[in-house]
Amino acid sequence: MSVEILIVDDNSDIRNILNELIIDAGYKTRLAANFNQALSEIDKKLPDVAILDVKLDKGENDGIELLSHIKSKNKDVPVIIITGHANIEMAVNSLKHGAFEFIEKPFDQTRLLNFIKRAVENLNLKSQNKDYENKLFYSYELIGDSKNLLTIKDQINKISITESRVLINGPSGSGKELIARKIHKKSKRKDKPFVILNGALLDANKYELELFGEEKDNGSISYGALEKSNQGTLLIDQISEIPLDIQSKILRVLTDQKFKRLNGNTDINVNVRLICSTSKDLKAEIKVGNFREDLYHRLNVFEINVKSLNERVSDIPLLIEYFSKKISENYNIKNLEIDKNDSYILNHNWQGNVRELRNLIERIAILQPESSEKISSIIKESLKTDNFNDKITENSLSVPLKEAREKFEKEYLTIQLKKFNGNISQTANFVGMERSALHRKLKGLGIKEFN
Repeated sequence: MSVEILIVDDNSDIRNILNELIIDAGYKTRLAANFNQALSEIDKKLPDVAILDVKLDKGENDGIELLSHIKSKNKDVPVIIITGHANIEMAVNSLKHGAFEFIEKPFDQTRLLNFIKRAVENLNLKSQNKDYENKLFYSYELIGDSKNLLTIKDQINKISITESRVLINGPSGSGKELIARKIHKKSKRKDKPFVILNGALLDANKYELELFGEEKDNGSISYGALEKSNQGTLLIDQISEIPLDIQSKILRVLTDQKFKRLNGNTDINVNVRLICSTSKDLKAEIKVGNFREDLYHRLNVFEINVKSLNERVSDIPLLIEYFSKKISENYNIKNLEIDKNDSYILNHNWQGNVRELRNLIERIAILQPESSEKISSIIKESLKTDNFNDKITENSLSVPLKEAREKFEKEYLTIQLKKFNGNISQTANFVGMERSALHRKLKGLGIKEFN
């Protein structure tokens, strides 16, 4: 990686000393002599590392303002603050705004080079982690042969070749973001940006800023999600959490295909494919006044519904096998031998859905158990708060034997049906019953058969 460092100092002697020192250390440089030059260089191309003097030509805290501007564009860029007017308050203030290090003039050259070396190492580490996470996420597939998953895979293939807006419904952790990524990856926009805006994680006062960006008094620009995703795909996760006044502005963008940045007067034209996801029932949110009906109809051109993992138990063994192999490869360890039919796993109430299952398998990989017994012990310990056997025992102790037996049979047969994706023949074979006898038993217990 060829590292480029931006040097900002109004003193030409110091600027030249820094330039020679950093070039001799093997890095590329760009120079700025005042605030506006620095702003122009940052907006033209964000540096890998920045060295900023605090006091330039515009005021006492020019460097802090430039620091904030860099962090608004990319919080991972390391910024080293230098000053000849140091005090504790200034040092604390710069670190509070995200500075990587703070150094006083006259500075020790060896110390400064060590700061730069650490900044570059920090940058590389974050870049590697981000690449690893992206590759890991992009490499994940939608695993399952349940009717719900097969339908979704078919929908992705059909919807990807269109430009239609998509609304993905499903509980938290069920794979909504992965579905959105798959749609983008298969679309004509696959080589363009894929940007995520999480409506549930934003500060209430920052929705407009995050969506539309801002034109600041000093002439600098902070780009919002709409511009960052131009020509690509924007996923608004948890769209139900977006305030009503912002919903109306999103509706206007969908209608006009343009918007103005905060404090801006110029229309910005965008070409963005919008995908939204939610774990709430938007129709119910409309009824109580939390969501605009007109926006709902604009977003819901094509709808994908993801069921909870508890409703597609037949996918669990396939997911266990898939994540065991994938995570073992990522941790460079021998393949995890996890029992795909472990009763603790199959009977667990997966409130966190696929994400919770993946986290369980990753926990096992991190602990690297040496035997199947230790793997089983980790699973039991991790899932003990919702042990099926304990639940059945607790429910059964307070009722007569006949009622307890019926409750157990109903719970047991419901889980087995789900495990075999509603296939009566496979379920009957597993539980040791004739097919016709199982039909009668299900009807007697009031269990609805499904395909």
